[in-house]
Amino acid sequence: MSPDPIVLSHGGGSTPSSAGGADPTPCMTQAEIAALQPLSPGIGYDTPLARARGSMRQTGQWRPGQQMGRRWAVGCVALEITQRCNLDCTLCYLSESSEALKDIPLTEVFRRIDMIAAHYGRNTDVQVTGGDPTLRRRDELVAIVRRVRERGMRPALFTNGILATRDLLAELAAAGLVDVAFHVDMTQERKGYADEPALNALRREYIERVRGLPLAVIFNTTVFDGNFRQLPCIVEFFVAHSDVVTFASFQLQADTGRGVMAARGYEISVDAVAAQIRAGAGAPLNFDALSTGHASCNRYALALVAHGRAHDMLAEPAFVQGIAPKLAELQFDRAHPMRTLRTLAAWALRHPRLLQAGAGWLARLAWRMKADVLRARARVHKLSFFIHNFMDACNLEHARVEACAFMVATGDGPLSMCVHNAKRDAYLLKPVPMVHGGALRFWNPVNGQFEGSMPPLVGVTHSRKTARGRAKAALDAARTQARAA
Repeated sequence: MSPDPIVLSHGGGSTPSSAGGADPTPCMTQAEIAALQPLSPGIGYDTPLARARGSMRQTGQWRPGQQMGRRWAVGCVALEITQRCNLDCTLCYLSESSEALKDIPLTEVFRRIDMIAAHYGRNTDVQVTGGDPTLRRRDELVAIVRRVRERGMRPALFTNGILATRDLLAELAAAGLVDVAFHVDMTQERKGYADEPALNALRREYIERVRGLPLAVIFNTTVFDGNFRQLPCIVEFFVAHSDVVTFASFQLQADTGRGVMAARGYEISVDAVAAQIRAGAGAPLNFDALSTGHASCNRYALALVAHGRAHDMLAEPAFVQGIAPKLAELQFDRAHPMRTLRTLAAWALRHPRLLQAGAGWLARLAWRMKADVLRARARVHKLSFFIHNFMDACNLEHARVEACAFMVATGDGPLSMCVHNAKRDAYLLKPVPMVHGGALRFWNPVNGQFEGSMPPLVGVTHSRKTARGRAKAALDAARTQARAA
């Protein structure tokens, strides 16, 4: 049985300032949100890591276990290569304008990839996303993945999976793709699936599509009122398929974008979702030992799975927080666990004092898992759980924006995903200056044409084909009213 949801309040002008539901923090005004600008590279700091450390200190997030500023300069950067999507989710962060916009030119995508590398350096996780990136021309999608990898960063494909065939995934893996993240949940209203347990059949299909390819497999789930009680069932499925699934991310419902089901009927808190994940995993997972960015935004837990049972790998937070900074220099291959083990073993041999402490921790972990390891004949898999708490578009908090670990690559530089969601059209409708035909021209995202001077910012006129979310609901309402008249 799933536990009842926790905290049944829905705030109006502010949001909780911490995952534990502390006193409400004043939110940014619309004028303050409008004034926020993308980051400029390197200002005031010697390295991207130093900039991340500065942000963590300024926002009170610099604490034991914090990975931002130690291991990463940023959690990840979203590279949106199309605004088009072949689903119409009831919770969608895209703009009402998105479906009518043309795909930005490949040369501009390449420029943004280079910009990400300049801001954050090698080994940055880059989400190749959209819309759904598989709607982009196949040769261009492959070229984008290859470019990210050539710049020393780690590309991940974020897709609903509809067009992500095994043949395409194999070609992308050959081009350098590291991760594939499938977004599957009931907000997508896929026909023939009554609930989240029914969708496990589709998740299984996607798993088999990737099995054997050198890719780490991620699943994204939007948490909303309609599936909160079913989260344990989803988690049980991921544990059972941890031989392929390496990472499960849960994103809490937020009032942002074009989706028709925007506001939460009640407050689904980070702590409540963590409790549901623990219930599904059947283990007291620690979501506080390690952190990435602001504690109100992100929570992370790590399990080892043997014989179908999950075990908390972060059960000794003091040891984990002590060893994590020492491991920050290492880069792990998520798609090849044995390579990761060899990397760890080589590092341990170079640090004999830490090896002794680590051996004791490993022995205690092995003892707790002994029965399941023996039944599994030593086959053990790693499974990470991540909770991301997006902010409502009209309820952004200063500290959380400053400590953001999830950025979007706009034409003007990286910007917090929550800020970008709050004013998407300011960036999506803005013409892009580019050299075209030997001269400076302005690419217009509304018509896909190059123009000689900066065209004015204009909205889009929707057809039945391009209307999604609220725009589609408005068209339907207008047609119903016209028929009634």
